[in-house]
Amino acid sequence: MEPKPLLSRRASFERLARAALGLMAGVEVIHTQPVLANIKPSPWLPKSGESVKPGVKKFVPVMITPFDASLKIDYDTLSRLIDFYGQAGAKGFFANCLSSEMYFLNDQERLELTRHVVKRAGRKTGVVSTGSFGDSLDDKVAFAKKIYDTGVNGVILISSHFAQASESDAVLMKNFEAFLAQTGSIKLGTYECPNPYKRLLSPDVFKSLVSDKRLIYHKDTSEDIKNIETKLAIARGTQLEFYNAHTATAAESLQKGAAGMSPISGNFYPEIHSWLCQYANDPSKAADVQWIQAEITRTEPVISKFYPLSSKYFLKKRGLPIELVCRSNVKTIPAEQLSVLDDTYQTFLGWCDRLGIKPVTGLK
Repeated sequence: MEPKPLLSRRASFERLARAALGLMAGVEVIHTQPVLANIKPSPWLPKSGESVKPGVKKFVPVMITPFDASLKIDYDTLSRLIDFYGQAGAKGFFANCLSSEMYFLNDQERLELTRHVVKRAGRKTGVVSTGSFGDSLDDKVAFAKKIYDTGVNGVILISSHFAQASESDAVLMKNFEAFLAQTGSIKLGTYECPNPYKRLLSPDVFKSLVSDKRLIYHKDTSEDIKNIETKLAIARGTQLEFYNAHTATAAESLQKGAAGMSPISGNFYPEIHSWLCQYANDPSKAADVQWIQAEITRTEPVISKFYPLSSKYFLKKRGLPIELVCRSNVKTIPAEQLSVLDDTYQTFLGWCDRLGIKPVTGLK
């Protein structure tokens, strides 16, 4: 029996996002492709012939998307943002993700955005991008191939794009397997994205996926250290790299074998997660690791409000020329919350003082 079309709820979610695009005053849905030939590799990331050493823990930002005042993608600011992440210690990039407002981009923009990140980051820096868009399995396969052709290291599959919330893991695996059978040698990854709904991968599903040598990446959103430990045990010794999205379990997951971190707080203070990746397993830094873990756990509820606009406000304070606009439903931040973010910025500077970190400023 052929897998049934995917996926009614997700398709409805995407159609709503596309409708939102069409309703925005002054926004053209069709965009011109950026001139990639003029994009120079970032000076803050590995040069040709260099790469990240095996075993190094990596901070991989879930990238936001800068828009200009007319809500078109601002590629110049995107280049500066990539440089900023690089100087802050990023060792890879997750483009076209939920933080990127991917559901509010059309397919052309998703491809152009990914190409730009690949070009700017350089071939020696890992880039992954979501590729499981489309209303049917054939649509997903076709778009995944287009994303892979941009030069990414892996195409990311949203777990909730492959089964409805009411459907069993058997249906989920059947649809995954059908997709895998049609995508040749494409390197892939998985992401338990909260939208259109959060579908956590069970140990059995995760083990089956990891057995495919093409599965090189997993972004975990379980927010449960026991669940994380189970998945890490399954992935141990395999080709798959495990990235935790949960700030509160950052240090512990790194100590238990995670390849790195990809939380939304990396869009506020990436230096802190780069520091944690470097020192989480260093006994001489144990006290500082415990302290900063408590600090970022405490501030997470603060920065999460009005996200991703809150991160754009924070990064603007840090010197990046980001317009305070989003295509998502978050349009403004109340004055009292802006004051809280201002205080959090000062708190962040205090963290840097204690840890001996020089904060990155907006790059020219």
